[in-house]
Amino acid sequence: MERLKLLLLYGVCGGLCGLLSACGTNQGHGDPPPDLATSNPDAGTPGDLLPAVFNDFPAAPVIDPTGTTPAPASAPSLFGAAGSGAQSGGPCLVDPEPGTLLPQNWLRPRFHFIAPAGENLFEIRLHAANQMSDLVVYTSQTTWTMDPTTWGGLAEHTVDQPITVTVRGAVFDGTQLTSGPALGGSGTFTIAPVQAEGAIVYWTTTGGSALRGFSIGDETVHDVLTPSQAGTACVGCHASTPDGLDVAFSASADPGNGDPASIEMRSVDGQLTTPSFLSAAAKTLLARTYQELPVFSKAHFQTGDRVALTMMPVANVSEIIWTDLEASSTTQGMGWGVLSRGGDPGQAAGASFSHDGKSVVYSSAAKVVTGITVGDGDLRIVPYGNRMGGTSIAVPGASDPNYNEFYPIFSPDDAWLAFDRLPAGQDSYNNGSSEVFVIPTAGGTATRLAANDPPMCSGKVSPGVTNSWPKWSPNVQTIGARTFYWITFSSTRGDGGNPQIYVAPVVIENGQVKSYPALYLWNQPADQNNHTPAWDNFQIPIG
Repeated sequence: MERLKLLLLYGVCGGLCGLLSACGTNQGHGDPPPDLATSNPDAGTPGDLLPAVFNDFPAAPVIDPTGTTPAPASAPSLFGAAGSGAQSGGPCLVDPEPGTLLPQNWLRPRFHFIAPAGENLFEIRLHAANQMSDLVVYTSQTTWTMDPTTWGGLAEHTVDQPITVTVRGAVFDGTQLTSGPALGGSGTFTIAPVQAEGAIVYWTTTGGSALRGFSIGDETVHDVLTPSQAGTACVGCHASTPDGLDVAFSASADPGNGDPASIEMRSVDGQLTTPSFLSAAAKTLLARTYQELPVFSKAHFQTGDRVALTMMPVANVSEIIWTDLEASSTTQGMGWGVLSRGGDPGQAAGASFSHDGKSVVYSSAAKVVTGITVGDGDLRIVPYGNRMGGTSIAVPGASDPNYNEFYPIFSPDDAWLAFDRLPAGQDSYNNGSSEVFVIPTAGGTATRLAANDPPMCSGKVSPGVTNSWPKWSPNVQTIGARTFYWITFSSTRGDGGNPQIYVAPVVIENGQVKSYPALYLWNQPADQNNHTPAWDNFQIPIG
C-alpha cells in the first residue's frame, strides 16, 4: 500500500512535469521509468514536496551461485510470495542485529544467520519504502554480503529510514522443498546521516602478538606493527598520538605475557621510525619497566609541550605519571613526575587524558596489579594542572561501591565517559561479566549500552561475553537535535567464542542516551583473538 501511494503521487508528477521545469529526473543506480522521473536537483522547488523513489535494489531476485550446492534458479517459485509459509522456525539473524544503526561509510552489509538443523536454502528480503523493488536473495549459504554498487546507492539514498530484513529458511532435496519455508529473523536497520571517521588499530594474540588496523569501510586489515619490527617479543596496550602519525605501545620481552612492559613509539606510515621529537632522556624514561597504557591529549602535543601519561608503580603504588617527550633530563620534576591525586587514598589504573588537556579520568582501587583493578574500582577525575595534578573527585554514578568500574575513556568532545563495569569483588582482567556503560563526564546516571547484548536467538547473553576496552571514534557529529557517537569494543559473543571487534552506535538527543545493538566488523579474521581496539585518526597507509 505504501509503495502504491508513492506510485500514484508520481503519476500526478508525470502529468505536471511538462508544466513544472523543476520536476527533473530521479537517478538511482539505473534509470527509472518515465512516469517515476520526479526528483529535484534544486532545493525549494515544487517537486521537492514529493518523496523520491530509487531503484538501488535490483528488480529481479538474486540467485547466489556460491556454495557446494548453489541456490537453484527455481528458488523464487519454491518459496512463493513474501510472507508465505510457517511464521516461525526459520534462521536466527545475527548480523546485522535487528534495530541497529550503520554509519554511511560502513562495510557493505553482511547478512549472517544461524540456521536450524536441516535447513539448506534461504531467502533474504530487504524492503525500504523509497526503493522501487525489494531486494530478494536466494542462497544456500548462511552468510551473504551485499554488492558494493547496491550498498553505495542505499547508503546515499535510504538514510534515516528503516530498512526491513526478513529471512526464511527451508529444506531443499535438490528438486523440491521438503520442509518450509519458515520465517526466522526479522527486523530493521537504519543508515545514519553521518559517517564514522578514523581508523581502528587492534591487538591480536593469534600466532604471536601484533597490532593490525583498518580504516572504517576498508574490507581488509593490515599489519601495523609486529614484535620483530619493534625489536621486542610482545606488543599491545596501544594508543595513537594526537596527530595520528605514531603509535605508542607497551612492549615486553616475554612473548607469553605483557609484563614487565616498557613504552615504545613508532610511526604508522609503514616505516616504523621512532618519532624525531623523542629525546634521548625521554627514551630512557619510557624504557623503565612495569610501565604501560600510554595516552595523550591534543592540547599537550606540540613543540615545547609534548607529554605522555602512563601508569607505573612508584614506591609500590600504581600512579599516573607524566613524561616530557622532549625532556633534556631524566630527573623527577623535570623529565617526568607523578600526577598528584589529592583526596584519593587508592591506587590508579587505566588513565585517560581529556582532549582539552584539562582533566585525567582513571580507576581508583585499593589494589592494582599491572593495570588490573583487583576487587573494587571507582572512576575519579583529577585536574592535569600543568603536570601537577590536583584534587581527585569521584565521578557520581561511576563510583558505586556495588561495582568495579574501570577502563574509562573521554568522548571526542569530552562530554561523556565510556567505561567497563563489573559486580564488586571481581577483577577487571578479561572478565566475562564486563559490560560497557556511558555517563556524562560530570556524572549522573550510567547508561548500559544495548550493544552489550548479543542477538537473543543466538543463545548467548551478557554478562558472559566479555564486553571490554571501549574506545570512542575520533569524531562527533550533530544533525539537528541528534549528536552521533561511535564506540568500539571487544567481545567474545561470536560463533567461535574468541574475542572480536565490534562497534556500538550511540546517539544523544535532548540529553537522553539512545544506544543500538552492536555492529560486527566482518573484515577482521574471525578465527583470530582480536582485543583492545584503539580508534583514532591513525594515518595508516591502507588505501
